[in-house]
Amino acid sequence: MAGWRSSLEVYDLASGTCRVILRTPRLIEAPNWHPDGWFLVNGEGRLWRADASGLRPIPMDLGERCNNDHGFLPDGRIVFSAHDGSGAGMHLLEDGRATPLGLPRPSWWHGAHGSHLTYACVRGGDRVVRIEVLDLETGRERVLTPGMAHHDGPDFSACGGFVWFNSDATGHAQIWRMRADGTEAAQVFRDDSVNWFPHPSPCGGHVLYLAYPPGTEGHPRDLDVALWLMAPDGGNRRRVVSLFGGQGSINVPCWAPDGRAFAFMRYARPA
Repeated sequence: MAGWRSSLEVYDLASGTCRVILRTPRLIEAPNWHPDGWFLVNGEGRLWRADASGLRPIPMDLGERCNNDHGFLPDGRIVFSAHDGSGAGMHLLEDGRATPLGLPRPSWWHGAHGSHLTYACVRGGDRVVRIEVLDLETGRERVLTPGMAHHDGPDFSACGGFVWFNSDATGHAQIWRMRADGTEAAQVFRDDSVNWFPHPSPCGGHVLYLAYPPGTEGHPRDLDVALWLMAPDGGNRRRVVSLFGGQGSINVPCWAPDGRAFAFMRYARPA
């Protein structure tokens, strides 16, 4: 593993094998899979286009540092969060022009379905992280998770009828699901692992998530972690990839458009 910091890899469900797409000494994070076969990642405060030929910076007229909360809208535009002195703000990128969405900061984008965006945010002075949905057509922002727990990592189901997320409402971070209007929130299963970033597959048959060791606080980088798959009802849970990673591995939607594979980041251990 010497000589590179980040390995962009793809896991194929049919074969159960991993394939390396790109290795780089840069720290890059959070691959999104474009329908044309390339990957959107972030690194060094910028967004990059990644494929087997390497990394190319995506032009942008923004004086803020992009983080690992980014992805594609159904119409092909890029949505992302970037930091200034007041925290993360959400933006749309089209033809090199970044347009702020005008939401209060901090807001960390995580998923999209149609004109609806879902994201984690902090509002008011309580510093509680909660999940909201924004309708781009109407500009209406709706709270899905009131309360004092830390709710994070939301992503829409393929049909758009549900939002998957992680929450520490019952102790440590576990995988939850609710309807897209915030009703019927329920924990899907419980174990000792600290579980983050659930991503339903486009085919609707699988949910991918990241499992940290028991006792982990937050979602740090550089730990021995695992990627798990399960059925949408929480059944058939199985570990499919063990890796050195965590933060940056699968923060945002990473499935292939056909649902037959997913992308992730594996990192080199410190020397």
